[in-house]
Order: sequence, then structure tokens, then C-alpha cells
Amino acid sequence: MPALTALARDDRSARVLLSMIGTPADVATGKLLTEVGAAELISIAEGDGPVSGMDRIEAAVWRDRLLSVAAPDRLAERMVEASEFRVIIPSDPDWPTALNDLGHRAPYALWAKGRTELLAEPLPQRITLTGARAATSYGAHVTEELCGDLAQNGRTLVAGAAYGIEASAHRAALVRDANTIAVLASGVDRPYPAGHADLIDRIAREGLLLSEGPPSVAPTRQRFIDRSRILAALSSATIIVEAGSRSGSLHTAAEAAQLGRFVGAVPGPITSAASTGSNLLLQSGHARVITNGTDIMRMLEGETSAPARSVIRAEAPHAVSPESRVL
Repeated sequence: MPALTALARDDRSARVLLSMIGTPADVATGKLLTEVGAAELISIAEGDGPVSGMDRIEAAVWRDRLLSVAAPDRLAERMVEASEFRVIIPSDPDWPTALNDLGHRAPYALWAKGRTELLAEPLPQRITLTGARAATSYGAHVTEELCGDLAQNGRTLVAGAAYGIEASAHRAALVRDANTIAVLASGVDRPYPAGHADLIDRIAREGLLLSEGPPSVAPTRQRFIDRSRILAALSSATIIVEAGSRSGSLHTAAEAAQLGRFVGAVPGPITSAASTGSNLLLQSGHARVITNGTDIMRMLEGETSAPARSVIRAEAPHAVSPESRVL
């Protein structure tokens, strides 16, 4: 029996394996996964027959990309090591169905540490807050005020545990005993940034850590970009508090708009580089003005109509975040 096929005993083990060898957000893989299931996909990858939706050259490139990641014996070791961690797949009751809106770009599996019941909440319960890594005192203050308002309304705050705005959001939630979810670009056992190890550990104890990458995986520039779609899809609204003109948080706003989620932005001083991106979102009409938590609640409670799916075409949303550039 082929080595990888032996590791993919069922849908769960096949998805675990796919999370280790597959390219996140790969539409071709996601389409085939929907058509044949994870176990059969692994079998097809190890074979040499035709692949649905691909010509011969495309199939060869796809197979090479999957099979060149690691030796089968090392993958077997990694799967044994990873068995100590919680993995959630679409057939599980606590799989966040909101991620299904990503279609063929949905994660193959989610690695989790903490309170997975937070994923079973209705979509309007979750709000993503993100923004500048190099946040100003203005941005940190506004984030704390917004999170305080949202916490009083029982909302779960979603962010990426980065320096700046995201760390302020998590801390504000924890101080108020509110629910918070951190979506990592690294494995759930590998805190990043390292300076937030204590914060991430506390989120794991009191809230929830999520990653589509398997344990011990390192963050990369592409993983930060891929994570944006999960941050956007998990929540009913994405709020940009501060963002430079090339902030990676603008990519999260673009993903949210494409999914038909609400996008809001906090106006900032026109003299502040940290607010250039968020001000541009407002100027272009791609985000709604957010000045306090009440503005967010009005969006979610129907005082304004739900947005249609749209595309933010500005250059900035496709830029990478500062943390991506240091890797």
C-alpha cells in the first residue's frame, strides 16, 4: 500500500495529513477535496492517473507539490506527535460553518487549543478587530473602548495576536472576562510573536487558539496572507482600527468584503501614517465609519442593510503586514 495512503485511514487522518502537505487556500486542492473526499484525494495524489479538473501537466505539478513536502516516515512521526492536539474537521459539531463561505479555499482542518465551543456561536456573536502592528496610543485607546462596548454586549473578539491593535483587542477582552479567539499563522504550540507568549498562553486557557497549520509549523509571509481569509470568514464584521497604507490588515478587510461581511474602519488623524489605510477605506466607501461599539452593533442588528459581496480593488489591501516582512 502506498505510504501516504496508509497514513490516510479515514477522513480525519487524511485531513490532518493534508494540512501538513497541502498548500493552504489552494483552489484546485479544495475543489478536488469537495468532489472526492480527503482519503481519496491522498490516494489520487500518490497515483499516476488523471486528476479531475487538471490537464496532465497541471496534475503533475499538483502531485509534485504535495508529495515533495516531507518523507513519508517523517510525516508518520509528525502525525503521531500531532495526535496530542485537538483537530477539528467539517464533520465535527464545533466546526465553524462560517468558514464554509470560503468555498474551495476553506481550511482542510483546524488545530485548536482552548474553548472550541466558541466556534458554535452564531456568526453575529464574533467580531474581528485588526490593524496596525505599530499602533499609536490613539489606536490602542480606541481599541480598548470598542472592545469594552462589544464585551458588554457579549460579543466574542477575534484577532491574530500580533503586536499593536490585535494585542490590545485580546487584552481588553481578557480584562473584561469576554470571549476571545486568536487565529495564528504558526502552530498552536508555537506562539508568535514570541514576545506575546504569555498573552497567547492566557488566550489558550481562557479563550481559544486556532490555526490551519499543524503543530510546530513556523509562520511565513504566505501564512500571514492566508490567515486573513480565516480572520474575515469567522466573524460577521471586520473592524480596522488603524492601518498604514500597506498594512496586512487591509487584506483582511478585502477578504471580508469579498465574503459579504461588514467592514468598518475607525477614522484617524490625517497626519498619522498609522491611519492612512483605514482613512482610505472610508474615503473609497469600502468601510463604514466606526466611532464606538454602538456603530458596530447597529450594523449587526439590522439598522443598516447587510453588504453585498464586493471587491476592494485598492492596492493596499493586497500588501503584506509588517510581521510578514520580518520573516
